[in-house]
Amino acid sequence: MFLLNVTGIVIIVVVILVLVLIIGSCICTYNKLVKLRNKVKTAWSQIDVQLKRRFDLIPNLVETVKGYASHEESIIGEFAKARGLYAQASQSGNVQEMAEANKGLSGALSRLLMVQERYPELKANTNFQELMKSLQETEDKISYTRQFYNESVSTYNNKVEMFPSNIVAAIFKFKQADFFNVTDEAQREAPQVKF
Repeated sequence: MFLLNVTGIVIIVVVILVLVLIIGSCICTYNKLVKLRNKVKTAWSQIDVQLKRRFDLIPNLVETVKGYASHEESIIGEFAKARGLYAQASQSGNVQEMAEANKGLSGALSRLLMVQERYPELKANTNFQELMKSLQETEDKISYTRQFYNESVSTYNNKVEMFPSNIVAAIFKFKQADFFNVTDEAQREAPQVKF
């Protein structure tokens, strides 16, 4: 009888330990998923900051160009349209819509850079040169933050998809994050900034 009680107690202790390990593992996995999801959000906010910085620099560039090439009004319209699309996409938080708005801006920026080739006095303007230098630095930061964001998304998505964390992810409805993809081959390169 005593032996039966000891065996029953051992089984209960083993079951409790197994349950504690399973619950502890679920808690750790959940916390890791939350941490990775927040890392993705933080990485996206860094891209957003750099894209907004670029959108803020461009009106100054456009104003500088206006003084030399006032008949290039279509570029100004393209910037305004891209900026509006980006503002809408930014409020919705849709990564793909923001990438599309960024594509429109890059096209307008490329046209602006072609305009500078037609006006040597514009290229010599120190204000224009400083703005272009700031723009190049911003483009470099955007490139770096995109890379960091996509690496964060990859790590998070792996955790959401891989066993056994995918079980916890499914229970708590963790969804995969979207990569910041370039849809236009011409956009795969940063604009060439020449002085």
